[in-house]
Amino acid sequence: MLKDQSPDRAKREANKAFKPTTTQKPVNDYAKDQNSFNENRERLKAERLAREAKPGNDSD
Repeated sequence: MLKDQSPDRAKREANKAFKPTTTQKPVNDYAKDQNSFNENRERLKAERLAREAKPGNDSD
């Protein structure tokens, strides 16, 4: 009996662990602006770090 329940339990646990996350949409204009600002800042930071990590960069 325990043997039959193991795959089902494991499947449930895996589904819990890999459940897709739902993000809430910003409620007002300020939250939308902040979200856009943060996303843009993270994008620019990633681009800058990639540029700095490029070999042959003589900006030092």
